[in-house]
Formats: sequence, C-alpha cells, structure tokens
Amino acid sequence: MVEIKTPEQIAKMRAAGLVVAAMHAACRRAAVPGATTKDLDEVAAKVLADHGAKPNFLGYGGFPGNICTSVNDVVVHGIPDRETVLESGDIISIDAGAIVDGWHGDAAITVFVGEGHAPEVHELSRVTEESMWAGIAAMRKGNRLVDISKAIEGYIRRQPRPASGRYGIIEDYGGHGIGSQMHMDPHLLNYVDRRRGRGPKLVPGMCLAIEPMVSLGTAKTHVLEDEWTVKTNDGTWSCHWEHSVALTEQGPLVLTAPDGGRAKLAEYGVTTAPDPLD
Repeated sequence: MVEIKTPEQIAKMRAAGLVVAAMHAACRRAAVPGATTKDLDEVAAKVLADHGAKPNFLGYGGFPGNICTSVNDVVVHGIPDRETVLESGDIISIDAGAIVDGWHGDAAITVFVGEGHAPEVHELSRVTEESMWAGIAAMRKGNRLVDISKAIEGYIRRQPRPASGRYGIIEDYGGHGIGSQMHMDPHLLNYVDRRRGRGPKLVPGMCLAIEPMVSLGTAKTHVLEDEWTVKTNDGTWSCHWEHSVALTEQGPLVLTAPDGGRAKLAEYGVTTAPDPLD
C-alpha cells in the first residue's frame, strides 16, 4: 500500500526535510581532511538536538550512527567511526535523516574532501546529481513510477562515457516511499526493468525518496561483514545523491531542499508547489 499524505502531513515532512538540509550544510563544512566520519556523525547529532528532531537512522535495524558516511568505493550505509579519517581527494556520501512529529525526511549529498579530485570523479557526481533532478522533474501527476526510473537512467545513458568506460547504475538499491516511516512502498529503481511493469500512478499526496547511486564501473555490489557497508565489486568509486519529494496538486515540492527545489526544477520547466511553511 502506498501511503497518501494530507497537506498537513506534508507540512510536517517539510519541517523534517529542512532539518536534514541543515544537517547536510553542517556536515559539508565539517568534511575536511583529518576529520573522522564519527566527527561528522557528532555534528549531525548536534543539529538534530538543536532542532528538537530525532534521527531516523540511529537504531534502524541496529544501525549505530545518526548518518551514513560512505567514502570512495562505499556505495551506501557506511558506518561512522573513529578509524575512517578523511583525506584530501576523497569523496564521501552523507546520507542523513530526521523525524519531526512522527514524519520523516531523508536525503544524501556527495562531498569532495579537500582538493586533487580527478575530472572523472567530478563528472561522476555531476551526472548522479543531475540524474536525480531529472527523476524529480518526472514526478508529475498522471505519470507512473517507471517514468521516474526512465528519466534517471535516460539522463545517465546520454552522458559521455567516463575514462573507466561506463557508468554503473547500482542495481540492488534504489529509492522508496517515505512518510510515517523512512522506508515504505513503492520501491523505486534507478533504471527500467520491464519485468516490474509501469508501477503505480503518481498522485497528489505521494512522497518519494529519489536517490540514484552510480559508480565508475560495475553495477554490482557486496556487503561487508559488518552487515551494513555496501561496496562496489570492482572497487570503483561511487556517488549517491538523494532528495525526499512530495507530489501535490500544485506540483512537486522537494522537501529536503532549502528552496523546495525551485531553482533546479525551473531548468526543466517545472513549477514547484508553494512551501507550506512560508
């Protein structure tokens, strides 16, 4: 069952989304050479406390962190610790979430640590982030779930190939519904699988976390012995971007973007819904 939200519930999710945006802003500033991933987790915890919000990752299935910190070839679900020290030239995906009045926000950014990143790594992040926005732009009333998948995959496939030869669209993980829980139906692939059909019709009140994960090589992954950390099978670096998005009668609202997604979606000719907290 796909949970359909009322405007009042979407307003609470917007409040949670803005906390997530604040977490990302603080963690981005803190992601410098010499910082540990546990340092970033503590920064995120302080933002949550300052806003009176709860973490939705901490304790989820036993996960031990407030955020996921995934460095270089780690795709998702990296565990914050004191041993992982960021170095200049690293990239790190910071996946953060918050709960406000029982309603969830969830988003991820990829941050460049220090300097010295190869051009293809910059391009990997750009392609992944832009494919996310292409998917968000396809979240329109009357479309179906597969139209989001098609937009994400289509954007990636249209880009020039990297020096490594290809972009791998991670197969085992994707987007999801979000609302009164962090992970809900429907599951959203970042590519088209015709065996799954077209998926549900997109209707006002539907909220999705749209999150492409792309590598510089394989689409295949494996989970480490900690039962959380997901790495690419071939050791190529990966990138992860995510926003939580609500579909309203007036159009999409990017719940975890400070401006509601207005600036980026304008590039696609999409008008965002009014911000319920304005």
